[in-house]
Amino acid sequence: MYITRMHLPRRAVLRGLGATVALPLLDCMVPALSAQSRTAAAPIKRFGVFYVPNGMSMPYWYPKTEGPLDQLPPTLRPLEAFKDRVLICGGLDDESANLVKGGGDHARSAGTFLTCVPFKITAGADVSNAVSVDQIAARELSKETQLASLELGIESNAMIGSCDGGASCAYTNTIAWRTPTTPLPIENDPRAVFERMFGTSGSTDPEVRLARMRRDRSILDLVGAELAGLGRIIGPGDRVKVEEYLEALRDIERRIAMAEDQNTRELPVVDQPVGVPNDYRDHARLMMDLLALAYQTDLTRISTFMLAREVSGRAYPEIGVSDSHHPLSHHQDEPAKLQRLHQVNEYHLQQFAYLVAKLDALPEGDGTMLDSTLFLYGTGISDSNTHFHDDLPIALVGGKNAGIKGGRYIRYPADTPLANLHVSILEKLGVEVEAFGDSTGKLDRLTGV
Repeated sequence: MYITRMHLPRRAVLRGLGATVALPLLDCMVPALSAQSRTAAAPIKRFGVFYVPNGMSMPYWYPKTEGPLDQLPPTLRPLEAFKDRVLICGGLDDESANLVKGGGDHARSAGTFLTCVPFKITAGADVSNAVSVDQIAARELSKETQLASLELGIESNAMIGSCDGGASCAYTNTIAWRTPTTPLPIENDPRAVFERMFGTSGSTDPEVRLARMRRDRSILDLVGAELAGLGRIIGPGDRVKVEEYLEALRDIERRIAMAEDQNTRELPVVDQPVGVPNDYRDHARLMMDLLALAYQTDLTRISTFMLAREVSGRAYPEIGVSDSHHPLSHHQDEPAKLQRLHQVNEYHLQQFAYLVAKLDALPEGDGTMLDSTLFLYGTGISDSNTHFHDDLPIALVGGKNAGIKGGRYIRYPADTPLANLHVSILEKLGVEVEAFGDSTGKLDRLTGV
């Protein structure tokens, strides 16, 4: 490691006119010189939830036998290269979804997935739920970050109106609740996420946007002077880290600009440009790259990501599935429909696997960013034909530094509350709670013992 006399604070940023660019963790941000001390000085833990709607094609989700994973089941196969980081948890139930008085099963699924408390049925603004587990973690972990959490998604972020059986769209279109009456809407526009992270606000007025583009083709132009100064005081190793990070930033800017050029040529004048790619894969991976940047710069340590909303009718012709997702999920146990539903489930998993691979390629301390990131991947409905909320398809990924032992499929006794998993996750993140939702305790065997 190259040693300089300069020590940068962990929260160091580059500032320019209307922009703030956070920096990734650099060697010169840690005063201690030994690897052991460096690791102890930056005990970062992150938690992300990835939610998929409309249940799962269950014959393709679970392995045939409990125990070590010789091979991942078909839906999870995009994570085969990270098999040792995957822990499949069977037998977990969300009984709170069954206790909601009214509404549709899809609203019950998303609305209770991270709260494990029955919510109030309403189509108005008087929603009432509970604080979600991600936000309990955010209250503690956000003490050292600029953003408490990020709520990302691909489809609708509507919070008003009725979406499923008379239940507010707030219960189907987000899984994050800051307070019992404050659902946190997802953000599906990459430009809006980018500007929340880096502070360059804009307009869809063509003249205003053109003037801004001429003035600063890139956010990096706004902080060019500070970038030049930084390059003179950091060591060679840190210069490589910074350049790799900045190249990722440039690439995201380019892709957002391309999406805007393709999709927003004729926009009404609004406060934010809409830069959503038409292609699902491009959209999802652009959002994944933004989330990776948020983690890399420690802007936040908590996130939720809805790969689609509940009752989603999106079709996926790009993978040969022309059926709308929600009607397809009512498969009536027909093998051909189950196969096509599996293709959709696997396609969603492929996008998540892209982020997992990206974090595993980013060094951090004595390992990679994936080691310090714990992901929960799953949904609040198991068999989508019956809309059951038991034996949910749940997988934990990453989390090596959180004590999660992957490469296994474990099952818990019937009626084990999903909330027990949430209590255990909070403990792994260093957040102790006496109880959560309908929890009855903590889960054993997550660490392999």
